Formats: sequence, C-alpha cells, structure tokens
Amino acid sequence: MATITLKGNPINTAGDLPAVGAAAPDFTLVKTDLSAVSLKDLAGKTVVLSIFPSVDTPTCAASVRRFNAELDKLGNVAVLCASADLPFAHKRFCGAEGLERVDGVSDLRDKDFGKRYGVTIVD
Repeated sequence: MATITLKGNPINTAGDLPAVGAAAPDFTLVKTDLSAVSLKDLAGKTVVLSIFPSVDTPTCAASVRRFNAELDKLGNVAVLCASADLPFAHKRFCGAEGLERVDGVSDLRDKDFGKRYGVTIVD
C-alpha cells in the first residue's frame, strides 16, 4: 500500500506505485470515442500518464490544460490523462476547453489500471 497526500493529509492507495526505473505495467483504457488504448499501442513513443481522480476538479483540470499546451514542445510524446471518469466526461471537458493534443482516457471497462499503478484510493 502506498501513501499519498491530499492537502497534507495521508491517503492510502491499493498497491504500490511503480518503482523508478521499473517497466510500466501494461493497461487497457477507454478513449473518448470508446475505443481501447493500451501501452503496447503506443510503442515507439514516450508516454506520459497524467493520473488524477476527476477531470471535474480544478487542480486536475489545470493539469490537463497544461499538458495540452506543452505537448507541441515535447516531440513524439503521447499524453494520456487517466481517471475513473466516464469517457463522455473526458470528451465533454476536452471539447469545452478546446484540448485536442491530449487523450482523455477512462478505466471504465477493466477497472484494473489503478490497481496496477497503485493509485486507486482506498481511504
């Protein structure tokens, strides 16, 4: 179990965060068009995972906007903004904000992404 903090308060997660330098666990997430994307689909690219509880919170929304703004500077990079939000919420948010460079993705189907990456909040 990993411990993260929210406003200075400890919160436990299911599992452990991947170790620095360890191979990233594979995953399958759902894109806004309801297609699946997995880590192996992104072979040859640098993959940035922006993982957050919900796109409908100010801090999480700000991070998605920032990644979208910076992506052109990064080259062959895929940024997946991952949460438990439904794909429709990602599509609504990205559409309303004009965010076309990042991919909003959901753990809608498999619900194992958070466990594999040790980020599912249990408290």
